[in-house]
Amino acid sequence: MSGAAPTITVPTWLTDTVTAAHGEAGRRWLAALPATAAAHLAAWDLTLERTLDPGGSLSLIAYVHRDDLSPAVLKAGLLTPETTREHAALTRWAGRGAVLLLAADPAEGVLLLERLHGEIPLRSLAEPKAMLEATSLLHRLWVEVPGAHPFPTLPQQVAATAARAADHGGRPTAAEARALVGEALDTAGSLAGSADESFLLHGDFHHGNVLAADRAPWLAIDPRPVVGERAYDLARLVLDRADTLLGSPGVPAALRRRLHQLSDALGVDRDRLRGWALFRAVDLALRALTAGRREDAELHLELAGSL
Repeated sequence: MSGAAPTITVPTWLTDTVTAAHGEAGRRWLAALPATAAAHLAAWDLTLERTLDPGGSLSLIAYVHRDDLSPAVLKAGLLTPETTREHAALTRWAGRGAVLLLAADPAEGVLLLERLHGEIPLRSLAEPKAMLEATSLLHRLWVEVPGAHPFPTLPQQVAATAARAADHGGRPTAAEARALVGEALDTAGSLAGSADESFLLHGDFHHGNVLAADRAPWLAIDPRPVVGERAYDLARLVLDRADTLLGSPGVPAALRRRLHQLSDALGVDRDRLRGWALFRAVDLALRALTAGRREDAELHLELAGSL
């Protein structure tokens, strides 16, 4: 790459979400982010086309091209316990069902990825078609892992959510839902302790994290990898398009239909799927509280209550 150093502007959305959830540590990361991105543009001989705005909630996303003029994406993300193994999951999948990893600096949280069609998420399809494509893709991502692996496990995920619940216990929204949160954590603890599957899971699989691609119809992005039973991944899909789901009549019946359809499609136990869906709805609510999004928290708690 030649010429003057590119100007890298951090999107306001990224600044707001990182600051709300990560405080002073997030502000320090944001302050260093332009220099981090610029250093990797130079090191990997990349030319910046544009930075996506709003981009990611925990990462700067930039369209670039390589020295052979092939398009790519530079992703510079905040390292958290859930995101720190993204490169390892993408390496394990090697492009099978997921975006292809071209280069990585795991210590800095910077990845170079193949360019997908970011303007065409799976969410752009009608729900029945989107669910069909999603279940087909999930089936490809689920690969068994050996006993020794670098990924967090479901018991660790449950413990992290329990800690998050304790942090928010005094807030009105969480306090009002204390019984529901307790039920979700107890259910998840039981499920995590009795699971007999050990698959590499995407961890945050929903229609917004699947994009149209050139070498395949659809590919997954932004994994928060975890190892455990398949029902955990599928549970996030049960809750997808939450605003539309809650805007329709008969929410409990609509959720039951999703549970039946998804469990049957992928051979997952329906009761375990319902239990994980309850846990994940509560977990999403607690995450929303951490980020200061009270309306989103209430939305997911309403879904949890309907389960």
